[in-house]
Amino acid sequence: MSGLIRFGTGAFLLATASLASACRRADAPTTRDTAAASIRRGHALLTATRDSLPAHVGNSLRCTSCHLNDGRRPSALPWIGVTARYPQYRSRNDAVSTIEDRINDCFARSLNGSPVMPDSRDMRDMVAYMASLTDSISKSDGAADDSRAAMIPLTPDSARGAQLFATTCVSCHGDHGQGTAIAPALWGAQSYNIGAGMARLRTAASFIRRNMPFGNATLTDQQAFDVAAYINSRPRPDFPGKEKDWPRGDAPPDVPYHTEAGRAGAAARSSR
Repeated sequence: MSGLIRFGTGAFLLATASLASACRRADAPTTRDTAAASIRRGHALLTATRDSLPAHVGNSLRCTSCHLNDGRRPSALPWIGVTARYPQYRSRNDAVSTIEDRINDCFARSLNGSPVMPDSRDMRDMVAYMASLTDSISKSDGAADDSRAAMIPLTPDSARGAQLFATTCVSCHGDHGQGTAIAPALWGAQSYNIGAGMARLRTAASFIRRNMPFGNATLTDQQAFDVAAYINSRPRPDFPGKEKDWPRGDAPPDVPYHTEAGRAGAAARSSR
């Protein structure tokens, strides 16, 4: 009898342990489940950035204000393949930047806010979403277009741009560029600051030429330059420390502010 009891007790304990193990396997997320949840959360952060990360956003923009179609549109600064291209050297700060550095650049400049901790869950999830778009794209594929296609530099006319803005852009962006429920603010306190990439004439003109009006990109190169010049002539937030950009003195010609290295270079040339 005692042997039977011992056998029954062992069998019961073994069955209990097996059941507990099965429950743990059923309840605990798998690695794939965890990755999928991270990607979904990252997508939410990038598409509702101000609501999701209010402590880090200083205007009414969200990441997908510029990275259209959730970062999937080839002509609008796509995220497809972007994680495969970092780390990379960037002349603006004369340093090798990680993808986390690049994202924080956008928070500080385009979103006129403050950086996200690089090792935080928020950052990991945003990177996870971007990486999910990359899939098998390698650094050498060059498959993703970054919407900065070379454009022949044209002489812009901001007065023409103002007229074109009034007839073509106000229905989405508002008559004072303040933004609406369907499109972001283009100037003023709720827009990108002067240190943002979109504050550069050629960057803005290329983006406008290839994507605006939204869904019907019909502007000519000249019209895109004119509209970009008008938009970027309007007031917007400052970016403290912008004078430290391009410390090697190689700022592109369309940067809308002076840098210390640029001034030093100009002074050295004038003294020769």
